[in-house]
Formats: sequence, structure tokens, C-alpha cells
Amino acid sequence: MKSYRDLEVYVLSYSLAVKTHQVTLSLPKYEMYEEGSQLRRSSKSVTSCIVEGYGRRKYKGEFIKFLIYALASCDETVVHLNFIKDIHHQQEEIDLLLSDYNHLGAKINKFIQYVEEHWK
Repeated sequence: MKSYRDLEVYVLSYSLAVKTHQVTLSLPKYEMYEEGSQLRRSSKSVTSCIVEGYGRRKYKGEFIKFLIYALASCDETVVHLNFIKDIHHQQEEIDLLLSDYNHLGAKINKFIQYVEEHWK
């Protein structure tokens, strides 16, 4: 592993953040600066926390702490997606993102377990 770019959780979270950003652009104008903004920030925070944690990988505890932050931001993103789905009835597109974020959360959780048990 030469870079954080080699981490599967990074690749997936980055791709989802871009998709999520694009989805928010179709929200009503008033939501662009409310729920849309929150959703964009939380989705990008997942990726940012993974990168920052990797940057501190020499310190196992710091690495784990930032991976936990990434997992928490993933959960926050799911909440914002559910709000948008329920308020704006964007069912199909949001359901796909929800499924992808739930999958990402599981991968981050497994990666945290891996780092806890095997990281030197």
C-alpha cells in the first residue's frame, strides 16, 4: 500500500461523495443551502477522515480514531439521505445511495477491525 488512494474504502467513499454532490444539485433551491449543504459536507467528510487517518497511520490509535470519524460521517450521510428521500420523494436515486453508503459503512467497520488487530 503506497498511498491512501490504494484503500478500497477511500476509492468507494470518494466516488460516493461525487455522486452525492451531483444528486444534491437537483434539490429545490432552498434545500441547496440547507439539507443539500449538510449532505455534501458529511459525504466529503467520510473521505477526508479516511485520508487524514491514513496520514497518521504511524500512530495506530490516531488512525483508528479518524476511521471511526469516517464511519460516523458515513452514518450522518445516511441520515441526511433519508431526510431528502422522505421530504422530497426522490426514491430510486436515494435508495441506491443509501445502499451504497450502508455497504461503505460495513467496509469501514471491517477496516477498523483489521487495523485494530493487524496494524503495526
